[in-house]
Amino acid sequence: MYDLLKGLRVVEASAFVAGPTCGLYLAQMGAEVIRIDTVGGGPDFRRWPVDEKGDSLYWESLNKAKKSVAIDLGRPEGRELAQRLATAPGDDGGLFVTNFPVDGFLSYETLRKLRDDLICVRVMGWADGSQGMDYTINSALGLPLMTGPQGDPRPVNHVLAAWDLLTGAYCAFGLVSALLARMRGGGGREIRAPLSDIGAATMANLGFTAETLMTGHQRPRMGNDVFGAFGRDFTTRDGEKLMLLCITPKQWSKALDTLGIAGQVAEVEARLGVSFARDEGLRFVHREHLYPLFERAFAAKTAAELTPAFDAGGVTWGSYQTLEAALDDPRLYKDNPLFETITHPSGRTYPAPGAMGTIPQDVRKPVTPAPRLGQHTDEVLSGLLGLSGGEIARLHDAGIVAGA
Repeated sequence: MYDLLKGLRVVEASAFVAGPTCGLYLAQMGAEVIRIDTVGGGPDFRRWPVDEKGDSLYWESLNKAKKSVAIDLGRPEGRELAQRLATAPGDDGGLFVTNFPVDGFLSYETLRKLRDDLICVRVMGWADGSQGMDYTINSALGLPLMTGPQGDPRPVNHVLAAWDLLTGAYCAFGLVSALLARMRGGGGREIRAPLSDIGAATMANLGFTAETLMTGHQRPRMGNDVFGAFGRDFTTRDGEKLMLLCITPKQWSKALDTLGIAGQVAEVEARLGVSFARDEGLRFVHREHLYPLFERAFAAKTAAELTPAFDAGGVTWGSYQTLEAALDDPRLYKDNPLFETITHPSGRTYPAPGAMGTIPQDVRKPVTPAPRLGQHTDEVLSGLLGLSGGEIARLHDAGIVAGA
């Protein structure tokens, strides 16, 4: 937690990953992020993983450091309250993050009538407004057909919601950019961020689309081979799998020296008339000549023998380990100052991360847990909208709002 955005007020009405991720990043940099939740919880409030009581570890992890106002959005008065929250006055307010549809009671055109300088960041599935989620966008982009073992035609859905996460980060960037423009007299605006556009643009930015246009076909499956460079898993004498990556000339030369195969590789270079030291692409093209040399070198020693030698030689390598083992890794979790053990709304106590970036000049503040559903309903309705105690009580009695 840092204070870079302290004083800003962001209202979030979203579910699943991209929108809540945007709000999470802003909250961890100090913004006051107020979630508009539906009474009883939205479609992701019980989403897996859950504990034995059914409390969502997913929900409470994505909504750390936020406030929660529970409103019945199915009723006109509840919808009006949501509109008022999104457009509440204040120079540091009028910042709204949502994945609600382009049209409807939270549309930009509807909200800007209440606040002309509103900045709205809207997560979408497809740019035409049709429904799409990370995994369906991913399947349309072709990546599941590029992933997996060679010769296996079945699509492989990876477990990381990459387009959601990229979209959430892009939305946080877009909101802060639009706020800077507003502060310079640029007024309000809506930024639409469809997962389809984030995915398509990223594929283009990484050269995937240009490659396919030039070759006439998408990249084939390559198992664990790193495309365009020399990188793959190799097995040690005691059966451990280690990841080796050689992209730069320095990484390549250090790996050869440490494994003791520089002379054998030089013979391959002479036979093929190439220099692997100067061109990482050539290592990839001729990897079938190189893999046997590396496989034999790895198989000759145990992991306990190889890994200290790799570290001493400056070789770029990684071990394959389970998440259980990673949790005990001091560089990742165990001794990482990014994490703090806190008690969450579920009642569970476990480590949670603060802001992912570290600012050496600033003091990292304690990690704040997610709110209980509706925990801040009365506080926000009173402080932000100026409702009296009697008005708030009436809303509770009518079931239009709810507390924790």
